[in-house]
Amino acid sequence: MTLKISVKQVNYLPGDLEEHLQQFIHYYNHERYHESLDNVTPADVYYGRSEEILEQREMIKQNTMAMRKQMHYDKQLNQMS
Repeated sequence: MTLKISVKQVNYLPGDLEEHLQQFIHYYNHERYHESLDNVTPADVYYGRSEEILEQREMIKQNTMAMRKQMHYDKQLNQMS
């Protein structure tokens, strides 16, 4: 969602608009993953956390693949029995 779309969706009182803009900026910088930043948030990149996050994701991916491989072999063994 873009800022323009977000602002156009609701009729705001003047004070509400400023609050909504602050919420959008926080969401954009701290919660929304950016594809161009390897799917981490701008805040993660700015504070130097992106490498740690990417390494953790890779470890989770490797562990998941190993678990699935083991489950596949276990299933084959059970079918042979």
